[in-house]
Amino acid sequence: MNKDCDLASSPFLHDREPRLKMEPLRVLVTGAAGQIAYSLLYSIAKGDVFGPDQPIILHLLDIQPMMGVLEGVVMELIDCAFPLLVDIIATADEAKAFENIESAFLVGAMPRREGMERKDLLAANVKIFKSQGMALDKHAKKTVKVLVVGNPANTNAFICSKYAPSIPKENFSAMTRLDQNRAQAQIASRLKVSPNDVSNVIIWGNHSSTQFPDASHAEVNVKGNKTKVTDVVEESYLKGDFIPVVQKRGAAVIAARKLSSAMSAAKAAGDHMRDWWHGTPKGKFVSMAVYSDGSYDVPADVMFSFPVEIGTDRSWKIVQGLSISDFAREKLTLTGEELIAEKTDALSVCEN
Repeated sequence: MNKDCDLASSPFLHDREPRLKMEPLRVLVTGAAGQIAYSLLYSIAKGDVFGPDQPIILHLLDIQPMMGVLEGVVMELIDCAFPLLVDIIATADEAKAFENIESAFLVGAMPRREGMERKDLLAANVKIFKSQGMALDKHAKKTVKVLVVGNPANTNAFICSKYAPSIPKENFSAMTRLDQNRAQAQIASRLKVSPNDVSNVIIWGNHSSTQFPDASHAEVNVKGNKTKVTDVVEESYLKGDFIPVVQKRGAAVIAARKLSSAMSAAKAAGDHMRDWWHGTPKGKFVSMAVYSDGSYDVPADVMFSFPVEIGTDRSWKIVQGLSISDFAREKLTLTGEELIAEKTDALSVCEN
């Protein structure tokens, strides 16, 4: 490790570059010495996210005190001998980390500690994502796709976008795919089918306890027959226990393992970026927190989770025309109000 905190990449990585046919993709992961990144980096380098033929240059960012741990992560990545991994740039310097990147997983954030209110977490993390937004604006490619994982993810993504004005707002998103995956898994478990047999579950709003997991438009394949989830799962469950189980799943994991849900979060981040990069199958949509245009009469100018379809050109569009019941409207209003309050608090922190 040299004095400017960069970790030298291995010459062994460069030796493989001439044998790869596609141009390497520069992918940033922040919080790279942390638990989520530990699982996520494996999936990226293996080819599960960007494709089995796409060579990767990993940009790894963490804070100065974590450089020793990050050195160990780099060693492990090298020892995995991934054919697609061309180079690794590991640093505590934002300018170097964000230079010419084409995809970013913004995972690093201050974790919520015992006794900490959500507003305290927001105040601490807004400063991080303001700085990273400025670094994106100055150093990243203008086509970069940015996924914010660090919480409070929706508002962090909003702030990050605000301070990267030269990058289109549609290039920023926050992760609600973990909530979608949790919801799919709960329905699949209840019906004793694979989660892959459940589709079009929606997460509306904020990645918080106000989010609304909505199965009213979901479908399930049961023994070869596709049907609406609402036709085979009782309404009392979908409007009852199903919602808080999904909303509070993260807290339940922490209570059980005394650590946050890192493996499932990493899987969800990979799922999110893979679909953004390659598109969604026809007739299927996924949940992403994206810049709101006010669709479904929710607040505009916040990062709100919607059902989206993604084309092969990596552009997403909000699925329109879905029916919203009175029950759902109450939930959308609640989570929208929370996002407005978070945005107001976050902008106050930034301005002060």
